[in-house]
Amino acid sequence: MAEENLTRLNKYLSEVGYCSRRKADALIEQGRVTINGAVPQMGTKVAPGDEVRVNGELIVPPKKDNVYLAFNKPIGIVCTTNPKEKKNIVDYINFPTRIFPIGRLDKPSEGLILMTDDGDIVNKILRARNNHEKEYIVTVDRNITQDFIERMSNGIPILDTVTRKCEVEQLTRNTFRIVLTQGLNRQIRRMCEYLGYEVVKLKRIRIMNIPLDVPVSKYRHLTEKELADLNSLLGESTKTEEGSLPGPNKPEKAPKTSAPRSRKPERSLKKKEGFRKNRRQKGES
Repeated sequence: MAEENLTRLNKYLSEVGYCSRRKADALIEQGRVTINGAVPQMGTKVAPGDEVRVNGELIVPPKKDNVYLAFNKPIGIVCTTNPKEKKNIVDYINFPTRIFPIGRLDKPSEGLILMTDDGDIVNKILRARNNHEKEYIVTVDRNITQDFIERMSNGIPILDTVTRKCEVEQLTRNTFRIVLTQGLNRQIRRMCEYLGYEVVKLKRIRIMNIPLDVPVSKYRHLTEKELADLNSLLGESTKTEEGSLPGPNKPEKAPKTSAPRSRKPERSLKKKEGFRKNRRQKGES
């Protein structure tokens, strides 16, 4: 057990609101406190999952409320928890408790990113294949054409795949709005580069049902309604994803391909069948 996950017993009783540390020390000295059924010594530490009782009464820590933030990331901040990165997002926000980003937003990009201490919701969002819309406003280095809009909408070959069809709308001569449902590495920048455009500004303005509505470098807590709607979307996404997966003992079908089949195997097969026919005609087994 990591030392950082252990808490001195007197501090534990104080933090859960049972009594002061001084009172806790007195209770421990009197042998009225147990950890997992055993009477501890002064200075003993409590590990997560330990059963602590005082006078036989189970001490249950109050439920901790998770943190859910909508943060407007400025350009230059890196979405990492690595303290070696001087411009990491965690140190920049300097929230009083430990939080981490959900997903990423490129260093040269700005806009909405969600921050939390809830690992469960992080896994749900990162696994979501449907209803996980992310909306961006993008400025490029030259005039946008109708061909650009159509090709961006219908899929661009990048990173050994073709991007999903998406919603793209031109806003000004060199600015467009795009809604993605996948998160490939530097996806929008790569899509634009494929068509000969360079992104000069990229701002994320929405993640699923959460809009960007705070100034740059500021954050706010998600509302109860936003959390409820978010969990509803994630629940629908999980059902859809599970329904699309092959069932137990049912092999997943290989994707169909339009590539022409080689004629060589067919000729070899016909040659082999002819050889077998000749052997049968000669009475060979």
